[in-house]
Amino acid sequence: MDVRYGANPKDAKHYDTTQLRTEFLLEQVFVPDDVTAVYSHIDRVLTLGAMPLTATLDLQKNVDPEKDLGVSFFLERRELGIINLGGPGTVIADGHAYPLNRLNALYIGKETREVLFKSDDPSQPAKYYMTSAPAHTRFETKLITLETANKVELGSLETSNKRVIYQLIHPAVLETCQLSMGCTILDTGCVWNSMPCHTHERRMEVYLYFDVPEDNLVFHYMGQPQELRSIAMQNEQAVISPSWSVHFGCGTSNYSFIWAMAGENRTFTDMDHIKVMDLR
Repeated sequence: MDVRYGANPKDAKHYDTTQLRTEFLLEQVFVPDDVTAVYSHIDRVLTLGAMPLTATLDLQKNVDPEKDLGVSFFLERRELGIINLGGPGTVIADGHAYPLNRLNALYIGKETREVLFKSDDPSQPAKYYMTSAPAHTRFETKLITLETANKVELGSLETSNKRVIYQLIHPAVLETCQLSMGCTILDTGCVWNSMPCHTHERRMEVYLYFDVPEDNLVFHYMGQPQELRSIAMQNEQAVISPSWSVHFGCGTSNYSFIWAMAGENRTFTDMDHIKVMDLR
């Protein structure tokens, strides 16, 4: 398990490109027949990727619950959100099978002892992108589709940011302790996400960019509003955003991204908006 530590904004503004990427970028989330895990001390969020081909993968494959988390099993004191970015597959939680097609989500509550991952077709493997946060109580495990998600349309073609937000694991859809996840899909010809931008001191966020066309990039902007920094990101890479940081991107083509949040509250609109002309 890769462990990342918190970053002070006064220090982060002095990071060069290499250190910025080392601290915040998750370069390879999906590895064939393996599970990746990155533990961030920012709100103690765990970001994981599972890509089963022929094998059935265990959530705990590369995590030692006792050593890494101080518990006897992974979700003893945690909740888990999953969104499938690949082909159809099945997640088995304590013996109950949940079929997940592309962009379906699954919330798994605290105290679930075993989570397993399968793909229906090894030639089109499922890609389970996951975020886990500490949890104080147990809520019901639930499958969410794009049809049952809360749908929000924002932006416009004139400002190159027309997009649809699918709030999958969200208070409008189900109860969780602190975890929220969803998917934002930009229209053709649109390249800016989350603009005008914002911060939210009360919770951190992780972005994973996907559907980035070959030979294209997304430039993810972070840092304090008057100290912007950028990270060049490729398809299916993720980035950790501290609560003090802006988090928005601009691509060389349209793309989509998964957002995941954890922290003090789950109020999606609890944001500190920043005027475009105030950015530096």
